[in-house]
Amino acid sequence: MHPCLSVCDAPVALAAQSDGGATYVFAGLTEADAADVVAFTREYDAAQAGWIADARPLGRLRFCLKTRVPAL
Repeated sequence: MHPCLSVCDAPVALAAQSDGGATYVFAGLTEADAADVVAFTREYDAAQAGWIADARPLGRLRFCLKTRVPAL
């Protein structure tokens, strides 16, 4: 866990990472994005190595993506 996601200018932030999976950092989220966060978790779990190739099912969340890092 890292204490800073370098997105202080756009709270609320969310990071997702799994063993052997890609890392995602989103910022500028609101309560209205809750359904898109759920959609992201489903896509992330289903994607090989957590790499989501088509972000359209993520709704507005795809525009809140600050960084995506492939699995190591």
